[in-house]
Amino acid sequence: MYKLTSDIIFPHPKFADEKGLLAFGGDLSLERIKVAYENGIFPWYEEGQPILWWSPDPRMILFPNKLNVSKSMKKLFNEKAFRVTYNENFEYVINKCANINREKQDGTWITDAMITSYIGLHKTGIAKSIEVWQDDKIVGGLYGLLLKDKNVFCGESMFTEVDNASKYGFITLVKNMEKNGIRLIDCQVYTKHLESLGAEEVSRHNFLTLLHAEIEN
Repeated sequence: MYKLTSDIIFPHPKFADEKGLLAFGGDLSLERIKVAYENGIFPWYEEGQPILWWSPDPRMILFPNKLNVSKSMKKLFNEKAFRVTYNENFEYVINKCANINREKQDGTWITDAMITSYIGLHKTGIAKSIEVWQDDKIVGGLYGLLLKDKNVFCGESMFTEVDNASKYGFITLVKNMEKNGIRLIDCQVYTKHLESLGAEEVSRHNFLTLLHAEIEN
């Protein structure tokens, strides 16, 4: 495992261990985080640990045109069960993602330092949030990073306080991303929830090939 220095340089993701752990150390500067995501690497660690940088193999991804919307979700969309907004309250969404209770998880990997850095990325226009409303309350949401130069969205975390709220927001996001030319959504690691929405696992090599593919203008 590589120890990062003050230089904003990462080893190639192929040097990650079998769990996907590539490096530790460095910092959470906006430039370093942006460089990491552009190279298929992301930070993931708990409070009290050094900053850990990952590039898992396989990688969970979603091609927007392969989005799977179930009959029950289509019914919710027909009923306009929720209202969805973009970037109206990024800080609220990321803090909710950090503090929501999750099954089989004692703590959170979204540390205070990460929250501060991602809020900074939001202010520069890189980090985006999606808010899902029921009446006048945000009941679900998600956030991630938009790599405009690559037409890739890197999903980070989501939360829900009402059944299907975050799923409703995710589906809305994916449809909007497809309309705006986003060709790939990086979901990082496998979950049944993401698989049910059409996401699939690919090898790290294939993911990096997709990530670095030339974009047709």
